Amino acid sequence: MYDVVVVGAGPAGSMAAKKAADAGCKVLLVEKMQLPREKSCSGILIKKSINTVEKEFGKIPHNLPCKTKNKGIVLTNEENKEFKFESEGLNVWRSSFDQWLSLVAEDSGVELRQSTSVISCEEKEDHVVVKLNCNGTYYEKTKVMIACDGATSKIKRSLGRGQNNQIITYQTFCRGTIDLDGSFFYAFLDPKFSQYDAWFNVKDDFLVFGVGVKEVSLIKNYHSRFLSFLASEFNAKIQSSVRGEMGILPCVMPGYGTDMGKGRVLFAGEAANFLNPMGEGISGALITGAMAAESAVSLFEDNLNINNLVDLYKNRVADEKEYMIRQWKFLTKLSPRFSYLNK
Repeated sequence: MYDVVVVGAGPAGSMAAKKAADAGCKVLLVEKMQLPREKSCSGILIKKSINTVEKEFGKIPHNLPCKTKNKGIVLTNEENKEFKFESEGLNVWRSSFDQWLSLVAEDSGVELRQSTSVISCEEKEDHVVVKLNCNGTYYEKTKVMIACDGATSKIKRSLGRGQNNQIITYQTFCRGTIDLDGSFFYAFLDPKFSQYDAWFNVKDDFLVFGVGVKEVSLIKNYHSRFLSFLASEFNAKIQSSVRGEMGILPCVMPGYGTDMGKGRVLFAGEAANFLNPMGEGISGALITGAMAAESAVSLFEDNLNINNLVDLYKNRVADEKEYMIRQWKFLTKLSPRFSYLNK
């Protein structure tokens, strides 16, 4: 019997696992892939994320960030108005960053189990039965489960709590040149380029071009239009396209609804629908992962009724949710496109 089983070894999962282990819990962290693994993400760490990571995991190793630091974001709305927000941050490859977080968690006493898929979970009177697969199906038991497996969380679906509104992302890594400052993340909200936003940033020697859509069949069309725009307006010249990747984000809806869990199962990060504007999800993942673990520890230490667990967690993440809502409301002032969130 584990005290806590955490699903997903991203920032939310490694944070939750480490916090619970540091408090003396017996913790299993399950990751469906073999680390390091790719994760479609900008890899931008804002100052808030850096501070949270270094407080809990120690100094970020000097070899993790890309060669170019991130200096902020440049947002161009659908009316072609440009807004520049300067803020020092880091630019990391999620493959190496996530692996480092998981290894630090493992050093703290977490049992890390890679190449292991969680198929489903079932809550019993005093524990959760977790069905896993790694060269065969088997089961584990845990007092509390924390699902940090993203917007398409299999755990949420197994509990009948799946997320219907999602954004599909597609980005390509290219070699070439462009007349934009590679130390900034650029977001373009013109609906000709995407159904959500289009973006450009630099990672080491790669130019990264991405679009977010709601209909997967339109990805290539939007991406092509976006590249043509960058070629005409910013002299983008692509020498070669090295690879492309897809991802899925939760789509924030009016009311800014989050889903923190059910019974003995808590959701964190994008699985809980936490996402800041322009796809920044790492800060919310770290905070909600930490708060989920702290809520589980309080349950054990204070002998609380299990029926109070989700409410306890909601109270702990209230400030982070307010922060997320403020960010989105600020975006609605810059972009009429996102005014639907005020309904």
